[in-house]
Formats: sequence, structure tokens, C-alpha cells
Amino acid sequence: MCWSATADLWAGLGIGAVGVAALASVRRPGDAPLAALPLLLGAHQVVEAAVWHSGGGAGPATLAWAVIALPLLPLWLPIGVLTAARPADRPRLLVPLVAGLVTAGVLAYRLATRPVTAEVRGRTLGYVVDLPYAPLLLVAYLLATVGALLLARDRLLRLLGFLTGVGAVVCALLWTTEFVSTWCALAALASLLLLVWVRGRAGPDPRPIRGSP
Repeated sequence: MCWSATADLWAGLGIGAVGVAALASVRRPGDAPLAALPLLLGAHQVVEAAVWHSGGGAGPATLAWAVIALPLLPLWLPIGVLTAARPADRPRLLVPLVAGLVTAGVLAYRLATRPVTAEVRGRTLGYVVDLPYAPLLLVAYLLATVGALLLARDRLLRLLGFLTGVGAVVCALLWTTEFVSTWCALAALASLLLLVWVRGRAGPDPRPIRGSP
């Protein structure tokens, strides 16, 4: 989320371009979900530009924004970290994956049965959806997203988890005070780190190929 429709649009296009570069650098199929994450984040910004232009409300753009932010991200991230990990490291990543599955299921159900609305509040957009046990859902959401990155063996992914956690707190404080929305800056930073990560893994896969001598 950015502070205006124009900022959201340009941020989305830039972040999406980083996603294209990241996907083009993938050499291991398991890295593709995380490499594609900037494309999802870029699309999210472009969708929010449409929310700005519509003046908020409960239209299709608002629902699309909520679907990406709520059920999709807590499922996408733990799956991406899991598929990119070595087999020996995957058991401990099942915890954030289960948290993501449960969180995504609850959030998807609420979006399917309850309206979600957006409201322009100065240089921010506020989204309202009726969620049960909101504090518990927030903890599960953070475990699935930030937790999955912090539990990764890869140092750059752990750094991404740390920066995402700290950045989310800062962005949330600025957002809740309705001062300015800076989530797009966090999305851009995360996307650039993912591009560096995937290019650093562009060498040959050290795992043996079945059937080779």
C-alpha cells in the first residue's frame, strides 16, 4: 500500500519488473514460488491503485486486494520457503505451513461470507472486514509469513524475515496513525532481496539427479 493511486501504480509496475527478473533467474524449480512473490506484490499495488481511483468502497478491486493480502500471502510464503529448502530442513518448516493453511482457510471463509470495504483516510487506505479472534489470527499470520522466513536455513531469507518483521511494525504504526502508508516501500525492499537471493542460487543444483551414474 502506498500513499496515493499514482504511487501505488508505479510501485506495482517497478516491483513487478523485479519479479520478472527474479523468475528469469530461477534455475531450481523449488525457488520459483519465492521468486514469483514480487510479481504478486506488484499486482497487489496495482490493484490498490484501482481501489484509490474508485474512492474505496466494497467493489471488485477491494475484494481482490483483500484476497491477496489475507488468505493468499500466509499460504504463499511458507510454501515458497518450504519448496526452496533442502529436504533435511523441511520438517521444522511444517509449523509455519500449518499456521498458514489454517489462517488462509479462516480468512478465505470470512471473505466469502462477509463484506470487505475500503475507506480513504488521508494518505492511507483503511480496510475493514469482520474477523473472529483477530489477535490470534494476527499471531498465526505472522508465524506463517515472517516465521517461515526466520526458520529458513538460508541467511538471506532469515535477513528478509527480520527486515520484514521490523518493517511491518514501522509501517503499521505509520498506517494506524493515518500519517502515510509505506507498505509499498517494504514490498520493494523484500522484492529486491528476493532478486539477490535467487540470483545467488543460480548455480547448478548440488542435489544428484536420479538415474545418473
